[in-house]
Amino acid sequence: MSSKGDSGKTYHLECSGAALETANAHSSAKGITLFGSCFCPFVHRVWVALEYLGIDYKYYEVDPYKKPQELLELSPKGLVPALKLHTYEPPRALNESTVILDFLEDLAATTTKRSLLPPISNPYSRALVRLQADHINRTLVPAFYRYLQAQDEEKQVQGAKDYVQAIKTLTELFDRTAREGDRSVGLWNPDGSLSLADVMAVPWLFRATNVLVHYRGFVPLEGGRYRAYLDRLLSHPAVRGTSSTDELYIDSYERYAYNRPNTSQVANAINSGSGLP
Repeated sequence: MSSKGDSGKTYHLECSGAALETANAHSSAKGITLFGSCFCPFVHRVWVALEYLGIDYKYYEVDPYKKPQELLELSPKGLVPALKLHTYEPPRALNESTVILDFLEDLAATTTKRSLLPPISNPYSRALVRLQADHINRTLVPAFYRYLQAQDEEKQVQGAKDYVQAIKTLTELFDRTAREGDRSVGLWNPDGSLSLADVMAVPWLFRATNVLVHYRGFVPLEGGRYRAYLDRLLSHPAVRGTSSTDELYIDSYERYAYNRPNTSQVANAINSGSGLP
């Protein structure tokens, strides 16, 4: 853990760096409004998908801890991300990042013709990518928070092991898809395109390079293939353009690193051992 101790920093309320430029470029009214928060990884995955799929949208920053009424009307728990769909009368809403990603994939199929999955004519390859995505949600994401929120050294060591194992298992699933499925989808392959699993994982793989390094002294996995994959992923225009500066994440995640009470519904779920909200 950082030797400076809990300084009381709180979460940011505005994007920075490339993400701020992208947010500003999407500040006018569109058919879809993304209600987001600059530090939220669940928002990040949806934002990456919107950029990659080429779906036009408005980015609207909200404070999910203040839970404005306009957010509660879209998301019953007051959680981001949430979408407001203005093409319906009256407007309709969607919440939950995985549901939103499925919606955007279907929407793009009839509009921009871009996809995060192999062709529908190859259902087995699509299923392999969904297996990767399932592992990310069930294992990698909770492992990240358990590692970051652990306060004693023994639990931090175990947290590091569990998080590294989650990444290794993901790379094994990538290898399986490379052997058995469509190699053209997924950045694990140097010539592949961005996949659903890449989008699902990137917020936490990215935060491991700043938040986990800063607060836990995390040493990113060595090895040419994973390092090359991570470089391709983090340098992808859709990822780079929706990522703020390291400082924003380090400040915003201090709450998690010192496991402050009621940091978030996610943090509470990890502390109680229950499923993520």
